[in-house]
Amino acid sequence: MKAAAIDVGLKRIGIAICLDGSIVLPQEAILRKNRNQAARDVLAFLQEWEIDTLVVGLPKGGSSEAEMERRIKHFVSLLSLPEAIGVQYQDEQGSSIEAKAQMAGVIKQKRDGRIDSIAAKIILERWLTYV
Repeated sequence: MKAAAIDVGLKRIGIAICLDGSIVLPQEAILRKNRNQAARDVLAFLQEWEIDTLVVGLPKGGSSEAEMERRIKHFVSLLSLPEAIGVQYQDEQGSSIEAKAQMAGVIKQKRDGRIDSIAAKIILERWLTYV
């Protein structure tokens, strides 16, 4: 099973992959200029790696939970995924905070997407524990 996770943000989309069911690797984040460009880039990434399952982080809790869930699900609908790629949703609560803590002192808090992809890695690792 080849799985990928995305952490959808307004400016960047963090991505992580797992090609063997155990080792999760963060990938270079996709910079989001607009929804359609980002959706095309995510789809191209999934097809390039022949991903079977896409795990999408959804925020649970918080005052804007419903609005963020609506936006993220709308973005996923823009991907026009082939039937061969299944979509799973995973609670992402605290993944960005955990990613920042993991990277403290390792990298400066640049806005280059590394933290977003580490958050996607955490989301995918959480999902893999339930599979």
